[in-house]
Amino acid sequence: MPIIDTLLNDFFWRALIGGLGVALIAGPLGCFVVWRRMAYFGDTLAHSALLGIALSFLISVPLNVGVILTCVVIAVALVVFSRVRALATDTLLGILAHSALAIGLVTL
Repeated sequence: MPIIDTLLNDFFWRALIGGLGVALIAGPLGCFVVWRRMAYFGDTLAHSALLGIALSFLISVPLNVGVILTCVVIAVALVVFSRVRALATDTLLGILAHSALAIGLVTL
């Protein structure tokens, strides 16, 4: 397929615009996350999503609802526990991530 066909393809332009949009949003958000010393926040939410999936299967609710609610609960727990200041934020993120992962695996 010649390069001109690729440039004229509607899918190419939609993907390019979508990628630029994600880059414009994710760049400042990533700087904010590192500035707040929450480098493992995405990892924590990804691990807690497994717990959300396991709980969704257990109580027969849609997967999206279970994952979103579990991630919100983990984020609120992070805010509550970080105000205590007994642990560093990255340490707390690691504890929450691996606790959610372990509970999710046991639940499955």
